[in-house]
Amino acid sequence: MTSTLATTSAFDSLRQDAVADLDGLRQVYELPGDRAVRKQMTELTEQTRQLIACASLVFVASVDADGNCDVSPRGGPPGFVAVLDSRTVAIPDATGNKRLDTLQNVVVTGRAGLLFVIPGRTTTLRVNGRAVVSTRPDLLSQLTPVGKAPASALVVGIDEVYPHCPKSLMRGAAWKPDQWLAADAQPSSAEVTLAQLRMPELTIAEIEQTESDALRYRYE
Repeated sequence: MTSTLATTSAFDSLRQDAVADLDGLRQVYELPGDRAVRKQMTELTEQTRQLIACASLVFVASVDADGNCDVSPRGGPPGFVAVLDSRTVAIPDATGNKRLDTLQNVVVTGRAGLLFVIPGRTTTLRVNGRAVVSTRPDLLSQLTPVGKAPASALVVGIDEVYPHCPKSLMRGAAWKPDQWLAADAQPSSAEVTLAQLRMPELTIAEIEQTESDALRYRYE
């Protein structure tokens, strides 16, 4: 069992002889092929617009002023991310835990990275660029995938568009139910939350009820 009180970790050991510079990294890998370089663009094509319109899940990467990274998921019906033009997309901010990790990072650094995922499909789309948090009413009124305008929207000005090949999702058998683990092979969400909270007065049943209520009223 891993102790949170350990003074050293595997990372501390491995960092001592880790790759130290870009030249050292490139010695391990061949140069990318021409197509892998050429398919990076600075704006959306009609085809990548269609991918975004089909995506019901997007992972948002951000970083704070000290370099601390965060990746958070955003979901909604297909098309919940709006394409405002070939260089701009907007993600409505749905009701969540109100930590605002992503939004705070964007306000501070003005950058974000997106990875669009389409359930059942293996093509993903990476979009990186400048970012702002907007509360402009005329924008928010357009972003109503759940029937009401959000409190804010994450707006990304595109610097890079890159469609990934399907290999990673194929390797992970993401959409192959016959290869999925049994439901009881992992700790439940409530079990994980209870361990994280370290509040012995709480019970699994109470956490499960809280999660159930949060899902029932997720659009409020």
